[in-house]
Amino acid sequence: MGKVVVHSLFSEFDIDLFKSGKHYRLYEKLGSHIIDVNGEQGTYFAVWAPNAFRVSVVGDFNYWNEEEHLLNVRWDSSGIWEGFIPHVGKGSVYKYAIHSNLASEKIEKADPFAKRCEHPPKTGSIVWEEAYVWNDQNWMQERASKNNLQAPFSVYEVHLTSWKRKVEENRSLSYFELANELVQYVKKMHFTHVEFMPIMEYPYDPSWGYQITGYFAPTSRLGYPEEFKYLVDAFHKEGIGVILDWVPSHFPEDAHGLGRFDGSCLYEHPDLKKGYHPDWKSLIFNYGRNEVRAFLISNALFWLDQYHIDGLRVDAVASMIYLNYSRKEGEWEPNIFGGNENLEAISFLKELNETVYWNYPDVQTIAEESTAFPMVSKPTSMGGLGFGMKWMMGWMHDTLHYFNKDTIYRKYHQNEITFSLTYAFSENFMLPLSHDEVVYGKKSIIGRMPGDEWQRFANLRVLYGYMFTHPGTKLLFMGNEIAQYEEWNFQSSLDWNLLDFFPHIHFQQYIADLNLLYKENKALYEIPFTQEGFEWISYDDTENSVISYYRKGNDESNRLVVVCNFSTNPLQKYRIGVCKEGILKEIFNSDAFKYGGSNVINEHEITTEHFFFHNQTFSFITSLPPLGISVYKYK
Repeated sequence: MGKVVVHSLFSEFDIDLFKSGKHYRLYEKLGSHIIDVNGEQGTYFAVWAPNAFRVSVVGDFNYWNEEEHLLNVRWDSSGIWEGFIPHVGKGSVYKYAIHSNLASEKIEKADPFAKRCEHPPKTGSIVWEEAYVWNDQNWMQERASKNNLQAPFSVYEVHLTSWKRKVEENRSLSYFELANELVQYVKKMHFTHVEFMPIMEYPYDPSWGYQITGYFAPTSRLGYPEEFKYLVDAFHKEGIGVILDWVPSHFPEDAHGLGRFDGSCLYEHPDLKKGYHPDWKSLIFNYGRNEVRAFLISNALFWLDQYHIDGLRVDAVASMIYLNYSRKEGEWEPNIFGGNENLEAISFLKELNETVYWNYPDVQTIAEESTAFPMVSKPTSMGGLGFGMKWMMGWMHDTLHYFNKDTIYRKYHQNEITFSLTYAFSENFMLPLSHDEVVYGKKSIIGRMPGDEWQRFANLRVLYGYMFTHPGTKLLFMGNEIAQYEEWNFQSSLDWNLLDFFPHIHFQQYIADLNLLYKENKALYEIPFTQEGFEWISYDDTENSVISYYRKGNDESNRLVVVCNFSTNPLQKYRIGVCKEGILKEIFNSDAFKYGGSNVINEHEITTEHFFFHNQTFSFITSLPPLGISVYKYK
């Protein structure tokens, strides 16, 4: 029988914290750790399996023989099995062989805390320690100013395995290759942040990474863990923040994963009405179990700590906080107060956000939450969930619905494009045009635009111009910035060949310049979440399908005047009311030749008149481009 030395990394205090659900650095204790014990190097293993009567480590070092290395169960009723195995080191492949008190068959499970996993379809865990030296000290010292809610926040959402592929080799770019190509591309496009769809290890490609089995391991499809650190480092050195999609809402039933881990419903809720997701055919975490809460919060902190991540976009929050989410009558039970809120999940989310911001006040958590649940992005001290931001799904839905209409009908639906401003300041909203909007037959964004090719591109330009001047932060999914015609396909690269054609080249330049406009004008980002940063000039010119508004920063001199013409008609001598006299300069126009437009622009400075209009004391006359947005600034 192989040698297992009695050893522990846990103190009594660690165990008390774990049992109470307050141990937020479990990755330092559970899992596999290369250490020295009594002068002998090897690996310490620790796994939580309270309903097991025997646990052993099986791997390539003992020919997968479960009789060789039996772990010792702790005496403190924590349910933790542990032990040190000499001479097992970096690169060893292993699993836990678990004999349960509740199941007749032996269970073989991957390590929930493994830092590296085998390349799917293989399912083993790998002993791993990363000797990585970070080079992002400048970013880490300054990121509080880059990640805060009064800074420009324009996010490029990326699915790493399909952004760009080596077609001749039938593979994705590696982390190293992405550190060159993707980083320079995001920098060229002037995005402030990048967001990766889930990179934690997942077994099934069509899940896009949202069905996770290795919560502490970046996917091996693209390289080693330290190579992913190199990618994050490369973004930071160029002044670009990195956000991860994070999935605490559900996990798959794969045999090697978390499901029925020790023969019991250990990580998932035992009641199918709370523990099984009918849409995704997956299991739901038991948010009321202390050890599970500690697992999830430890995982969130792990990426912020070990990988210098700047934010977590938390997936499917609505599915967590509602007991009746996607369930018919009789398929769910009310909470103790008779409501449909999942009180345990709500409590967990509050604790998650409190812990993240306490430990890392210079990052952001972002909720993908699609309902009217109140105060998602308000502090927990006010009764909120405590997120930094929330996706503005209503804006996305109404905007795309409006732009899908033929332009001659838009005058009857102007309320759809203006309605978002009635609730825009109820949350800290991020405006998303994400991967969810370009799949499953919804068409690409440009594919929804009406008219001939020129009109479709002009519609697209004014849509994004409206988005970038609307209050809130921004998120675009990859491919949107080159006006990709086809829906996103996770199995193939973006259609980069489109950049052989001028309309797509011009549109790519337009998005880059729109990001610059956003970053260089404080009025567009200094006050993004309160009424003080926005003021209507006119929203009722339905006949012309024109809206106009101010965007304002902390300094009155930074005020911008924004005018959107959603019709195909160029409008000459169009009068706009303003609150003060002065000289205005058009600083941005989506109809410029360089963007593929008709060049109805205003090259000369415009002097206001003392002429009452739009309930304003002063006004000016300008030309509005067809399907265009114009932005003016006082000299």
